[in-house]
Order: sequence, then structure tokens, then C-alpha cells
Amino acid sequence: MVLRRCCKFGPVLVWFRLGYVVLLWICVTHLRCARAETKTVVQKDAEFDVTYNDTVTSDNQTIYAFNHTVSRNKTEGVRVTVDVLSEGAESSPILFVVRQKQAVLSFQVPLILRGLYQRKYPYAHVGRTLCQPPTRSLTETQYFFVDVSTLSSLGTHYQLRISRVDSFTLHTDKKFSFTASPSQPQYFKYVFPDGVDTVIVKVNSEMTFPCSVMSIQDIQCPVYDLDNNVAFIGMYQTMTKTAAITVQRKDFPSNSFYVVVVVKTEDEACGGPLRFYPLRPDELIDAGNRSKTLDVVVSPAISSDVYVMGMLFCLGIFLSFYLLTFLVACVENKRMHRRREGLLNPADMSPAETGKPGVTPVSPYEYGSFVDNASTLSSEAITDSIASDANYGYMGQEILKRRPFLTAIHHVAIRIERSLESVAGRSRQESLSSIEEDDYDTLADIDSDKNIVRTKKYLCVSDLARKDKRVLSKKYQIYFWNIATIGVFYALPVIQLVITYQTVVNVTGNQDICYYNFLCAHPLGNLSAFNNILSNLGYVMLGLLFLLIVLQRDVIHSRALDRNDLNALECGIPKHFGLFYAMGTALMMEGLLSACYHVCPNYTNFQFDTSFMYMIAGLCVLKLYQKRHPDINASAYTAYACLAAVIFFSVLGVVFGKGNMVFWIVFSVLHILATMLLSTQLYYMGRWRLDSGILRRIVYVIYTDCIRQCSGPMYIDRMVLLVMGNIVNWSLAAYGLLKTPNDFASYLLAIAICNLLLYFAFYIIMKLRSGERIQCMAMVCILFTAVVWGFALFFFFQGLSTWQKTPAESREHNRDCIVLSFFDDHDIWHFLSSIAMFGSFLVLLTMDDDLNNVQRDKIFVF
Repeated sequence: MVLRRCCKFGPVLVWFRLGYVVLLWICVTHLRCARAETKTVVQKDAEFDVTYNDTVTSDNQTIYAFNHTVSRNKTEGVRVTVDVLSEGAESSPILFVVRQKQAVLSFQVPLILRGLYQRKYPYAHVGRTLCQPPTRSLTETQYFFVDVSTLSSLGTHYQLRISRVDSFTLHTDKKFSFTASPSQPQYFKYVFPDGVDTVIVKVNSEMTFPCSVMSIQDIQCPVYDLDNNVAFIGMYQTMTKTAAITVQRKDFPSNSFYVVVVVKTEDEACGGPLRFYPLRPDELIDAGNRSKTLDVVVSPAISSDVYVMGMLFCLGIFLSFYLLTFLVACVENKRMHRRREGLLNPADMSPAETGKPGVTPVSPYEYGSFVDNASTLSSEAITDSIASDANYGYMGQEILKRRPFLTAIHHVAIRIERSLESVAGRSRQESLSSIEEDDYDTLADIDSDKNIVRTKKYLCVSDLARKDKRVLSKKYQIYFWNIATIGVFYALPVIQLVITYQTVVNVTGNQDICYYNFLCAHPLGNLSAFNNILSNLGYVMLGLLFLLIVLQRDVIHSRALDRNDLNALECGIPKHFGLFYAMGTALMMEGLLSACYHVCPNYTNFQFDTSFMYMIAGLCVLKLYQKRHPDINASAYTAYACLAAVIFFSVLGVVFGKGNMVFWIVFSVLHILATMLLSTQLYYMGRWRLDSGILRRIVYVIYTDCIRQCSGPMYIDRMVLLVMGNIVNWSLAAYGLLKTPNDFASYLLAIAICNLLLYFAFYIIMKLRSGERIQCMAMVCILFTAVVWGFALFFFFQGLSTWQKTPAESREHNRDCIVLSFFDDHDIWHFLSSIAMFGSFLVLLTMDDDLNNVQRDKIFVF
């Protein structure tokens, strides 16, 4: 029975014994492994400013224990410096962990920092500053530990040194110099003193490269002080030789902040070259010596009083133009009032003037000459009741004062003339709503002879001012309404975009987005450079003042037309004010959009600052041409379509033009073709057609005028202007094709300004050549405007920043404020250029006032 039971349980015992053996083998193996993996942990009490040379392996770990006394009123920095002395440590780096009361800092040595395209740069010498947690006690002893370990089975030799940074706290207006590298960043603490709410932190270096980064961070741990994490928090900007950040107390609840300076592993972000191109992505690259010596200084920014002074200064300058305009208007009105009194009260008449014996009779030729040449005083200075009875010039006035009989005859003649013109006057009173759009560019009543009129060798203004005044008035008013509509639709998304830009800058802290003059950028609210925005106020205020001046002239001229003033109807350059209104509106929009651009200036929104400059240049050219060609000037739709094409190419040039030869070839060809087409249009006064027969007609003209018989141009003056214009434009096209300038928007603006100046100079020369003169007021405006433009361009070319370079390179051009410690050179450019543009508009408005009393058939077209 017993034997039978043993046989029954025999297999179970065998399996039990086998399992026991396996379990015992596993336990023994684990015990051996545990013994093999047991590390020797050594803790040492360490001291500051002592260099510790030691070796670490995977079998041992060293802990250095430090303690130091911290004070609430004094902050001392603590710096850890580590060197790895063994070769081949890149494969098994040493890990250093610094354990503090409220922070932990860990880093490996050699420190591997990544660059562009994942390139790796090892650094065997590493220095880091420990974050200092705040203390509530007056004095407190704090402990921290440095753990050193590695997974390398071979011994790795290293050096460790802990030292105090006595100059850890920066002081106001005291410069401090230091050295930094990619593996040895530096940061310092600054505490706002009492009474100072805003400071400017400036970091400078004599060395352009290596590229570095300055960051402003709040007092908290950890501090992000490596190239791969410095942009995680706070405000930062790259730098070569200089950097500056304005810091406000309200952004830092602790009333203090850290100034962090990091040297980058590569210089590409600062516009430097990429020196290394490894074939293998995992290859380690020796970066060489990238140490950089810098100095930092923290200075108080301007106070609120300076803000107030700056705003009052800006307002005072431009309000003075309103006051000056008012005084000139008062003087002019008083002068005209005296002239009217002289007409109504001839108190100093001699006996010969009263018709007594001895009076020399007036010959019929003298009276006839008076009738032919009589003209009224300027319509701006005569009231409704007086001007209607004063349709004679100065010579006629003297004759009529001396001859009461002739005066009576003349008054009767005027009343008869009024009665005859009353019928025509009714038609002028009709509503403009009866005018059709098709009437704008048609001459139905003289269509049969307009080709003959416009091709005469010598044209007068009367030949090109034959359309109905109501039609032309409405045609040119469209310029104003169109530009007002364009301005609204353009400005609203621009304002929305720049607000988004400013929000992104404030949230991310990336100050490389906007190209400010950081040495003179005064924040206000969420705006980073309020002074650059404020200085654009001049464009708006002077644009509004110009609109008021034009409105006053428009009202006076309308009253003169209503009373059938012969001067207004038949003398002088035809007065159409629509383009002047458009110019004033464009100047105001330029101020608004320039202010929007300076919210965050960069290459993507530079077109905001230049779009209405193109508009202003184009409108000025159109106004000059309209003065003597009112019937054939371009319509608002055509003009704005052409300006839209210019802005379109401006955007293409900014986005695709940099170094793109295909774009420059296409643009240069189109530029030359446009110049030739415009030249043909101007030379033939629009009497040509661009159709399939254009080539045949060109060949025919060349054959008849150049081959069959050598004949000169029929319109010599026009030909001279167009030849000069083609030379200038072909030269500009060649320059753009050969140099391919990076700033395409400014290049395009230069083309527009050169053509405007060329046409203006031609107009002035031809005006003087035709025997016309420039009145005193117009001459004062020309001289004043020329001088102001000269000073304005001087400040413009100072170049305080440029988005054609990297943000760091742009900051090398930054300069301090020059006026009231509030405005910089570019702000002065805004002041002077707005004044110069206003003066230029006044020149266009007044330059032909000498022709107000000249019949239009005696005013030449050129």
C-alpha cells in the first residue's frame, strides 16, 4: 500500500524538486547582479572658491554639500563651473544635478548644443549660475547639493568649482562688463529703485560676432539661460554689437527682473555665415572659441512729464500752421477790404477827375482797350454784391473813376449782359444728377473738330477746356470719393493686422519681430514705440488744414460762378478742386497708415507706409497735367487702376524681388513699355489708338518723317520733356536690373518721385519761358518747401533701422533720442516731410494764381 502511494506521487515530487532548483538559481543570479550594480555614494562637505578634482565612474557617485547664508536685503549669485578633462567623454557624459531648496538644475558635460539643421556642438567647459530663491527672513542659511554621476564604466576626470558672484545685482547707471559663451551664459538681477517705473537695459559689445541673445525674465526658477530655451519666457532680442529693451515696473510684480545674456551656437540669426556643413548629421562639430565680452547698463527711462512735453511739442508745431494760415487769411481779407473801399469811396479825386474844364478826353482807343482788357479783381476777395459790379481790371478802374459818364455806360452794359446770360445761368443751376456718366469723356458738340483742335502746333488752355464745367467738376470729384472709399477699406484691415502684430510681440516677448529704434522707443500702454506713432500726427493735421484751404477756395469760386463772374468763367487756369481734395485726403491717410506701420515696423507691412506715397506722387502728377489739360486728363477709375497696379508690383517686389532675376527682368520690361506708351499718349494728346494697326502706323511715320524726309518733331516742348523722361526711366530700369536692390518698395517710390520732380521742373521752366510769372506767395512756398525737403531728406537717410538686414544687424543703426529726449531722427523726418508735403500742395494750389486775370486763349499749353 505504501509503495503504491509513493509510485502515485513520484512524478509530482520530481517536478517540485525541479522548480525548487530553478527558483534557487534565479535568486542567486539576482543577488550577484545586485552586488554588481551597487554604487558607492560618497558625500563631501564642500566649500566655496575651491577647485575639486575628482574621477567618477558607474560604480561611484559623489555628492558635494554646500551651505551659505543669504540675506533679504542683499542678493549674491552662486556660480557652478565644470571642466571635463578626459578624452572621449562625449559618448558617456557626466551628469551634474544641483539640488536647491526650491529649484533643481541639471546639465551634462560635455554639453551638447544643437544648431541649424540639427548640427551638434560639444562644450567641455560649462558654467551656470544658480537661481536664487527669495527669502522672507532677514538672514537664512541655505543648503544645496551637487550630485555627480555617469554611466561610463571607465573613469572620467573632472574639475568642479563653486564660487560667489559678488556683482550679481546691477545698479542704476553703472556699467558692468562680463564674458559669456554658449556653454557659459550669464544673468544678473536688477531691482527697481523707488520712484523709477521704467528703465532701459542696454547691452553692448565691441565684437560683432558671435551672435548673442539678451533676455529679460521674471524672478523665478528655473532661469532659461541656454540657446535652446532662452526664448521660452520673458522678452528677448538677438544682438551683434548692441541691444536695448525698455522694461516697465508694472510687468514685474516682484519689482525686479533678471537680465540674461546667452551666446548662440551659430551666427545665422544675426546675419552671419554658416561655417560648417557636415556630411553626417550625427557628427560633432568643434565650434571653436565663441566667447564674447559684453557690458550691461541699466538707465532710467523718461518720466511722464517728458511724454506730456513731447505731445505738446508735436501739437504746438502743427497748430502753429493753423494760426499762420488764419493770420495770412486775415491780412489778405483786410487788404482786399481796403481795395473795395477805394473803389466805392474815391475821396481823393482831383478837379480833372470830376469832369471840370481842363479834362483830357478819353480816346476811343483808350476806352476800347479798356473794354478788351478789363477783368475783375480776384474772386477770392470780392463779395457777391460788389464783385458783380466790378468786372474790370485795375486800369479800367482808374479810367472809370475819372470818367463818371463812362462808368454809367459800363454799368448799363453789365446789366444788359447779365440779362442776356440769365438764360445760360439757369442751365448752370441744374442739378448735377442730370449729368450722365457717359458725359465725362465725350465732346458731343465738338466731336467733329476735337482731333483738329488737339493736334494744333500751339495749343491754348481754351482749346482743352471746352467741356461742360459741371461734367468736369463731377468727374474730378470722383477722385475724392474714390480715395476716401479706398482709404476706409485699406485702413481697417491694416489697423486690425498691426494690433495683432503688437499683441504677438507682447505675448511672445520676441522683439525681433519689429524693427524699432530700441534706443529711443518709448512705450505707452500696449504700444512699444509711441513716439514714432505720435510724430505722424503732422500728416493728419496738415492734410486737414489743406482740405480747409481748398474748401475755402472752392466756396469762393462757386459763388463767383453763381454770379456769372467773367474772371471765373473765362480767365485763368480752370479751377477743379476734386484732385486737391483727393491729395489732402491722401496726406491724412498717409499719416494714419504710417502710424500703423510704426506700431510694428517690418518688411511684411512696409507697404502700409508707402502705398499712399505712391498715391500722393500720382495725384500730384495728375494735378500738374490737369492744370492745362482739363478735358483730357485721366479719369479717377483709370488713375486708381494704374496706382493699384503699382502697389501690386510693390507687394510682388517685397515678397519675390530679393535676388530674383526673373522678376527684375519682367518688371524692367514692363517699366520701359509703360514709359513708351505713356510718352505716346502725352505726345499725341490721346489722339492715337493701340490696335492691330499700330505697328503699320509706326513704320509709316518712321518712313515719312525719318527716311523720306528728315523733319523735326512737331511739338518740340513736349518732345524735350518726353525724351528726358525716357532717359530717366530707362536709367532707373537699368539700375534696378543691374543692382537688384533689396528695398523694392523704396526703389519704386524713387521712380515715382523722380518723374514727379522732372515734370514739376519742366512745368516751372515752361511757365517762365512763356512769359508768365510766379507770385510772391507761390515763390515763398516753393523756397520754403525746397529748404524743408532738404532737411527732411537729411534725417530720412540717417537710417536708424532697416528691415533689409536681420534684427540684430538693424539694431547696430539705433541711436539715442535727439529732441526732448523723446523724438529720434526718424520722428524729425515725419515732422519735416509732413510740412514739406503740405508746402508742396500749396505750391500746386498757388503757382498759377498770376493767371487769374488772363484770358484762357492767351494761356499756353505745355
